[in-house]
Amino acid sequence: MLKLESEIEGKQAYFGEARELAKKYGLSLCGSWEYDGAFFDATLNRDGGETIYLRMPFHVIKGELDRNDAFIEFSTPFVIKHIVHFGLDQGENSLLAATGINQFQEPLDKDGQIRDKSKWEEVGEDVSNQYAQAIVAIRNESIS
Repeated sequence: MLKLESEIEGKQAYFGEARELAKKYGLSLCGSWEYDGAFFDATLNRDGGETIYLRMPFHVIKGELDRNDAFIEFSTPFVIKHIVHFGLDQGENSLLAATGINQFQEPLDKDGQIRDKSKWEEVGEDVSNQYAQAIVAIRNESIS
């Protein structure tokens, strides 16, 4: 995991606006969100079973995440790499996987070693800083 220095940290927005804006930057809401916080994720690179993600965490200051008017604040973004394996899972859930009940296998390495760290730090910081500037612009429009 590579923690990023980004302008997004501490920025606040309404969830609905932030989610709509996120789409323009290739970000989407992470599937495993909670009512008090979540992540916007972007795929920075995919090569076979290796995927490098930008992950931008945020928490809810007011409201609940399933509502557009929830007010959120961003934390420190980071870059991670997941390595997945292909084929049947040979672990304890292999019967479930073979029958189609268990559709998702655990990644081989949830936090894989990232090569060319400076490249991915730069790319992640670029996306998160551009997004931060857009958040500030939307907030300024809302206030005016």
